[in-house]
Amino acid sequence: MSVTLILHKMEQIELHDKEWEEDWKNIVEIFDAIDHLEQLFNSLDVPYLREIQQKVLLLNLEKYAWSLQNYIVEKYSKA
Repeated sequence: MSVTLILHKMEQIELHDKEWEEDWKNIVEIFDAIDHLEQLFNSLDVPYLREIQQKVLLLNLEKYAWSLQNYIVEKYSKA
């Protein structure tokens, strides 16, 4: 392998690592935002049915965040 090819491959790996880091940081921020939203909901005094709606919303957000996380893991494990 030539030095140029090796350097190019190393640059690709570094770019891949930076993309992974940024995507993972975003996933963590999404989960943090869901936790924060849950805390805000818990501070509200609302009727029981509204509490149930809030819990359903949080569950759907968590489900979506988990699917994003799985997508990110799959995306970078194939590369």
